[in-house]
Amino acid sequence: MRTAALYSAAGSLLLTSLSAAPAGGAPAAPGTAELRGAATAAARADAAGVAFGKCSAVPDAPSDMECGTVSVPLDYAHPDGRQIKLTVSRMRASHKDPHNSKRKVPRQGVLVYNPGGPGASGMLFPLVGKLPEWKRIAAAYDLVGYAPRGVERSAPLSCVDPKHFFTAPGQSPAHPSEEYKRRRIARAKAYARGCAQRSGNKLQFYTSLNNARDLDVLRAALGENRLTFMGASYGTYFGALYATLFPSHVRRMVLDSAVDPAPEKIWYQDNLDQSAAFEDRWTDFREWVARHDAVYGLGETAAKVQRSYDTARSRLTSKAAGGKVGPAQLQSAFLTAGYYDDFWPSRAAALSAYLKGDAKPLIQLAAPNQATAAEAENSGAVYTAVECNDSPWPTDWKVWDRDNTRLARVAPFETWDNAWMNLPCAYWPAPRQRPLDVRTGPGELPAVLILAAERDAATPYAGALEMNRRLSGSVLVTERDAGTHGIGGGQNKCVNGHLEAYLLEGRLPGRRAACAPHPEPRPEAPAVRSHKQPLRDSLKGKTA
Repeated sequence: MRTAALYSAAGSLLLTSLSAAPAGGAPAAPGTAELRGAATAAARADAAGVAFGKCSAVPDAPSDMECGTVSVPLDYAHPDGRQIKLTVSRMRASHKDPHNSKRKVPRQGVLVYNPGGPGASGMLFPLVGKLPEWKRIAAAYDLVGYAPRGVERSAPLSCVDPKHFFTAPGQSPAHPSEEYKRRRIARAKAYARGCAQRSGNKLQFYTSLNNARDLDVLRAALGENRLTFMGASYGTYFGALYATLFPSHVRRMVLDSAVDPAPEKIWYQDNLDQSAAFEDRWTDFREWVARHDAVYGLGETAAKVQRSYDTARSRLTSKAAGGKVGPAQLQSAFLTAGYYDDFWPSRAAALSAYLKGDAKPLIQLAAPNQATAAEAENSGAVYTAVECNDSPWPTDWKVWDRDNTRLARVAPFETWDNAWMNLPCAYWPAPRQRPLDVRTGPGELPAVLILAAERDAATPYAGALEMNRRLSGSVLVTERDAGTHGIGGGQNKCVNGHLEAYLLEGRLPGRRAACAPHPEPRPEAPAVRSHKQPLRDSLKGKTA
């Protein structure tokens, strides 16, 4: 599912079922060898622990932040074979009650967090303990983040030389020509070959199932008999895999902005659903801009705002802003507005300024930053490897062409760009797995808290409902009429109240609960964000 940094009007479409997996695909369910291997690795990690020390893995880390590594098998079927190291970060529980300085808060263990992706790092997560919304949780838990396999220093994956990763300016046609499609097919094939050439035979081992097994090894290394885990976006998917594989190892689990885990959805259909939902969220953004036409001057209706956007795209097709910002960069910058509504003012302000003759805000917002190329390339490589390895994908271009052409008629904003990002999976050189059937029965798993925004585009709300059905005893908290991706510890006090009650006291509402939406952003045009996002934004899920 397309990342943020880089789901609806199309719900009635009859989208095609997947083609068969290529020859040599992996078994439908995890085998006994992998299960034994995971147990062996966890026992080894329990004995070794984590040698935490100075946090050189995080630039400018505060003195109370610690880092270390945990060894996991590359291939769980051969736990004594090649090992890889995952980097881990920690800030110990503060024991300080933010509302009562005289009260010492008892420690409840560790809270491990994953922000999604696939391909996102959680190494910065412990720093949220400095934010007001997290201080009560940080008082009771050691906050632990980590870089999953393939990410950053954790046996990093690469598919292309980072020097050549950013290609700008680029095009982003909502209805591409046949010639453009041929060029993108060639590019997808080359990218898939590059992943194989640069990663070798280890490529096949970067999967969601192995991410779930790694999580259990990390649990053991941290000395926890049962894990308290919070996953956002894609992190909800392998969190649900973990709950299915290791239900007795779960203490508490929060799944924030849930991926639809139905096996038939992973990942081709989930991406189509995502593209459809982004159209609705794109409409939400345009309607907000229209309500504030007095500030931005982009049109007093959503349709007129669309025309302003189309005018900018047309101009950028003819002449890239600053030589670097073309339609593709424009679309990527505005895609983030579909993830987080606190990005709305800066995007609207940049578009307004560009159409009035000042391109600097748009260039600052959308131009690729070569300093981030290595991180972006690595994240993209892990994203592609995990999703391509996880499940069968259509291998016939005609299937992709038919489904995305059909969808783009009603959801043009994101459909084809999402397809191009995932198209290497059609030509993937490694064996594919068949997704595990995420499902737990009554009493098998402690109650799980699921958080979801009703208009989330990156992980459409239907996915949260499906997750709620599949994890017996789980509870769904919905932020109504809102669409921010990743809502736990954010702007909504009602959502945060449920999160704190669960993590701190084990209290949950009924099977379903709802919160009113957080306030819409104010239309005042702020300073344009830099490429380096604030901590709160960098911790939000990337996918799914």
